[in-house]
Amino acid sequence: MLPFVSNICSVLFRRLCLVSIYAAMIIPPSLMGFQTKAAQAILIDMTTQAVLFEKESTVQAAPSSMSKMMTVYVVFEKLTRGEITLDTPFRVSEKAWRKGGSTMYLKAGEQVSVDALLTGVIVQSGNDAAITLAEGIAGSEEAFAEILDAAAQRIGLKNSRFMNATGWPDPGHLSTAADLAVLAQRTIRDFPKLYHKYHAMPSYTYNNVAQKNRNPLLSVDGLGCDGVKTGVTSASSYGLTASAIQNGRRLVLVMNGLKSASDRAKETEALMRYGFSHFESPLLLSKAHPIDMLPVWLGEEDYVPVM
Repeated sequence: MLPFVSNICSVLFRRLCLVSIYAAMIIPPSLMGFQTKAAQAILIDMTTQAVLFEKESTVQAAPSSMSKMMTVYVVFEKLTRGEITLDTPFRVSEKAWRKGGSTMYLKAGEQVSVDALLTGVIVQSGNDAAITLAEGIAGSEEAFAEILDAAAQRIGLKNSRFMNATGWPDPGHLSTAADLAVLAQRTIRDFPKLYHKYHAMPSYTYNNVAQKNRNPLLSVDGLGCDGVKTGVTSASSYGLTASAIQNGRRLVLVMNGLKSASDRAKETEALMRYGFSHFESPLLLSKAHPIDMLPVWLGEEDYVPVM
């Protein structure tokens, strides 16, 4: 083996040994036994993309109102491209007005701004608001679903199919915990200002009806949660996609298939705390500083830095 190649291998081997030893120190095997009642779950460190916990995360299931994250993503895209503005008004159809489930309490025929509709979707999980956005952008909810599917494929949701804008039960409307985690991360990365504008709002009042944000982790002191979306249907039980940040480190979790709102609140808080307390993301090497100097054979310099 040439001396230069041999030296590089030696340096890399020493560094990898240090990384392995350090990883063993910060993630002892005794701490790796987290259990959850959720049918599907995943916890990701957004900086390193390390999966800190997962359970059946690629199994397809009904995403319920967590589907609205995809609707919000598409609306954020339209806003960023200048195709619509926050002041753009959309008319509430009778279909949107009559839709059951969670509601923003829109009135049929009224004109509502994109800003208000987004708030109604994110904070109040309004099915009427999601349908109004869908119809305003694409003309019909069915046409909007095609836009959702195309956007989902474009951003890397490998096992998701969207049949509507709300997450209303449909045999073909499916996603996975892993896909929802990707969607949450893309929303945070691609549209940081819009994400922070809406997702941590504790409550919203529209048409004189005040409703609290359904995300139970927003009110947990010291957790640092600032989003993202709850969901519940008879098909999927209770679910939550959440993101929290502590000391500049952001985690994203998805849980689905929980039996009650109480289980959802307890299980998601426990997993988020587990991620922050049992794992670290240390900077081991910086690309701006050399980690060693290697001798050069027949080179212009006697030594070169290894970065």
